[in-house]
Amino acid sequence: MTHSQNVPLDALEDFVTQALQSTGMPNEQAGIVADTLVTTDAMGVYTHGTKLLIGYIKKLQAGGYDPRAVPTVERQGPAWGIIDGQSALGMIGCHGAMKLAVEKAKQTGIAYVGLKHTAHVGAIGYYASMGARQGCITMVTGNDIPSVAAPGSCKAVLGSNPIAYGIPRLGADPIFLDMATAATAGGKVYAACQRGEPIPETWLIGPDGKPTTDGSLYPAQASLAPMAGHKGYGIGLWCEILSAILPGGNHTWNVGSWLFDDPSKPSNHTASFTAIDVSVITDPKRFDTQLQDLIDQIHHAPKAEGSSGVLLPGEREWSRYHQAKSSGIPLPIDVLEKLKLVAQATEVQANWLF
Repeated sequence: MTHSQNVPLDALEDFVTQALQSTGMPNEQAGIVADTLVTTDAMGVYTHGTKLLIGYIKKLQAGGYDPRAVPTVERQGPAWGIIDGQSALGMIGCHGAMKLAVEKAKQTGIAYVGLKHTAHVGAIGYYASMGARQGCITMVTGNDIPSVAAPGSCKAVLGSNPIAYGIPRLGADPIFLDMATAATAGGKVYAACQRGEPIPETWLIGPDGKPTTDGSLYPAQASLAPMAGHKGYGIGLWCEILSAILPGGNHTWNVGSWLFDDPSKPSNHTASFTAIDVSVITDPKRFDTQLQDLIDQIHHAPKAEGSSGVLLPGEREWSRYHQAKSSGIPLPIDVLEKLKLVAQATEVQANWLF
């Protein structure tokens, strides 16, 4: 058996769209979700791409997530807004929230939008890049059910709360960073276990509060370690406050597990979206010229032995994306196996899948 199979982006996106439509989701919303998941796969971030689709399908079929829900603006001002996601898939709520933040930032210079009562939000770097392509510096945060220990704890205190940013560039792909505030994403622990691979001792904290390399203990008996110790813990708390506390959404243990809870129950995730419109605050050409000077300095930094040079955040992902557009996405076997479950659950077929 090969370790991966190349699948054209269009073919994968059609499959995902049809699978979502089978649950009753309208075409436009299904397209938003499909583009988000497939783009994430194309960037090589397989833990947050179409591998997640079977979990979403189960929640949509059981009623925990509503395939026909339309997120609504609950309240707003000139430079802020709060959106109720109505338990639509997180990609739909996040797309609308980032769009609203950008629209407001173009009027006021900077804007914040909070999103509550949404589903699992996936790879938030997608939304940060979406806003950056419209000329905004962006920050996106999210929360999740606690899975990450804090310094001094032997059990989870916060979720692997992600944070992402996007930086616009004239005529080039945005700079973007997307990271969990845990030492690693929980999906990477699952993926390593499924492939029978060992995990680093820096990933998990066991029930005794000490590091463990036994991935099978997660999540029942082990927690993810915080990224960079107290620093990751502090940033994770920041994400919880911006995403949940400020907009009045569910926080920590009031967020459900979209993977392990009854699929008929909503998960009530939250997220935040901040946009700074460069053209409102400064001359965008001046900004891009100075940014390019910074980029050149970074790229021209002396190389360490064996290094090909310093990359910008997101540069590797964009390279993979453009390669995938021309030659297909090399989907790993574990992702293909999950997509086969989607085909069985929705009766949507694809010749490349079997």
